[in-house]
Amino acid sequence: MSLDFTARPQTFATALIGARLSLDGVGGVIVETEAYEISDPASHSFGGPRGRNLIMFGPVGRAYVYRIYGLHLCLNIVCGTEPGGAVLIRALEPDQGIDTMQERRGAQATTALCSGPGRLCQALGVTMAHNGLPIDAPPFELVGGAATPAMLVGPRIGVTKAADRPWRYGLAGSKYLSRPFPRR
Repeated sequence: MSLDFTARPQTFATALIGARLSLDGVGGVIVETEAYEISDPASHSFGGPRGRNLIMFGPVGRAYVYRIYGLHLCLNIVCGTEPGGAVLIRALEPDQGIDTMQERRGAQATTALCSGPGRLCQALGVTMAHNGLPIDAPPFELVGGAATPAMLVGPRIGVTKAADRPWRYGLAGSKYLSRPFPRR
């Protein structure tokens, strides 16, 4: 399935579930995402372009990489018809370059390698040098999934503003999610 970078962040976030993402041949299947848009007070783009969020106002299909808590990196994909939209890649099911991931993260079970945005970036080898690069060209590879999988929907994690918006999406039944979705 082809991925449409001009889709609204919520639509693009769901389309990414089941897609394959890799960086320099290390990666797997995306199992969890979160959507953000310019009108969203939890988004880095809220309030307009400045400093680190400038990538969110440029061409779609670019990696937006930022540091959180001064420690961990997060990988987003810029999307939408309006500037300021992006989708955070929260987790993936690793299946390519697992030995490399385990070296980068320390020998861990595959379920823990990419289960969270910071872990995912460390396992894939994402650095600030990747900020602004096209997500569908080397060193990245992004390929849409073959079908629309069964999906979970819930509130985003780690935000205080607009925390109730159900803009977190996950692959139903996946043991690679960053944390469980709330029961309905």
